[in-house]
Amino acid sequence: MESSVLSLVIFLPFLLSFPLFSFNRAQHGTARWYALLSSLLVFAGALYLALQFNPSSGFQFEHTALQNWLGDSMDVKYSVALDGTSMLLFAFAAFMFPVVVLGSWERVTTNAREYYFFLLMLETCILGIFSAVDLFLYYMFWEAMLIPMYFLIGVWGGNGRGDAATKFFIYMLTASLVMLIGILSLGYISREMGGTFTTDYHKLLQLELPLSVQNILFWLFGLSFFVKAPLFPLHTWAADVYSESPTGAVLTGVLLKMATYALIRFNVMLFPTASANFAPLVCTLAVVAIIYGALVAMSQPNAKRLLAFSSVSHLGFIVLGIFSFTQEALQGAMILMVNSGLTTGLLLMLVGWLEERRGDVRLSEFGGLKKNMPMFSAAFLIATFASIGLPGLSGFIGEFLTLSGAFKSTTLQTGLYAMLAALGVILSAAYMLPMVQKIFTGELTSERNAALSDLTPREILVAALLVAMIIWIGVAPNSFLKLSETSSQAVIEFVTQKSASQALAK
Repeated sequence: MESSVLSLVIFLPFLLSFPLFSFNRAQHGTARWYALLSSLLVFAGALYLALQFNPSSGFQFEHTALQNWLGDSMDVKYSVALDGTSMLLFAFAAFMFPVVVLGSWERVTTNAREYYFFLLMLETCILGIFSAVDLFLYYMFWEAMLIPMYFLIGVWGGNGRGDAATKFFIYMLTASLVMLIGILSLGYISREMGGTFTTDYHKLLQLELPLSVQNILFWLFGLSFFVKAPLFPLHTWAADVYSESPTGAVLTGVLLKMATYALIRFNVMLFPTASANFAPLVCTLAVVAIIYGALVAMSQPNAKRLLAFSSVSHLGFIVLGIFSFTQEALQGAMILMVNSGLTTGLLLMLVGWLEERRGDVRLSEFGGLKKNMPMFSAAFLIATFASIGLPGLSGFIGEFLTLSGAFKSTTLQTGLYAMLAALGVILSAAYMLPMVQKIFTGELTSERNAALSDLTPREILVAALLVAMIIWIGVAPNSFLKLSETSSQAVIEFVTQKSASQALAK
């Protein structure tokens, strides 16, 4: 039973989603409460795993089934496990789903049971992605994720939901097909090197791939994950999807972190020498994304699109942290994955609540809301300060570790990347603070704005949960960093060792 607990937690949301169809279609309240209790039960399971997790060990809770899934000639199977890198994100994903259910409580007024069915289905896919240690299984979970996301955006999104859902599906499917070519190539290469066709992650780690092969596979996997992240210049789908998605908090909080997690798990670990060699190029794109995303965000008249481009900028910090190849930077990237989900997720949720009340998110339509929405204003301000890296909040820790690690990176060989990336911190204040001023300061000149109500008790609870996490990470970051510390150190040592071995072999 102990070995199958992880699989039970992964598939529990999916199993619990089917009873929703036994509810009367008009019973929105029943469907909401059922989805909330289901997501809380899943979070309890993830919390149990996190409490049982030993940060100093490697992969844990491993469960393998469906041996010879595709026949005796292929080593393809169902295999899941968690290490420090995935445990943190796995638990964070499970935490975010009850928050999202509460956050969208009043937003979903039609076909509620179908909405929560797809939301719970999405949770299973995301938990599976963070725990899969077989590349074919990882691909299956990723492709399955497209189904609920397509319907969540296409049915319950904004006015442009149809185009946004189609764009999301096409971009993600195309990127996944590129990755599939990489997975198949890697499997056949493993067979040519004297073994069998395998997609087992642990076995693939043992392969001594020539640098020329690593270079090709790095980009087959990398292009897929750079689209999904999204990293400049492959980011063009993000703003539309953010603007129209009813699950913006999930999208930024969890979904986009699956790609940066995959960069660590697959690109860096399976192709370490190529990753080190291409690090300057990737970090250049990351720095461009930081500055470009910030500059475009400054010109946005729409709050949702502003936050979308701010996420592109924040993503640049995460990629810079990963490809700096220092433990500090990698740990900073891990914290930034969580911080970005908390801060941008909370901001998108607050903007969504504002849109429910006002029917508009154009910045020019607001002003003076601090007078009649003090609780809303306080939550928005805390999330804003965390987003721009104010000390004492979650954003500061991640940015500090990332920049300090990048500055002393021997792989990058220069502190210029860190210095240019630091401009992003300044620019983030230049687009976030004016947004706060336009929405909350000044006089209440509009009767429609004066009639807006402050946060409800339910909304206060949701905002308080996310604010508490933001402060917790900012004040006591080691309670989160210790989960991934050993894994981060192992990643850096593995890349250093493999790169040195490849250099000696030349």
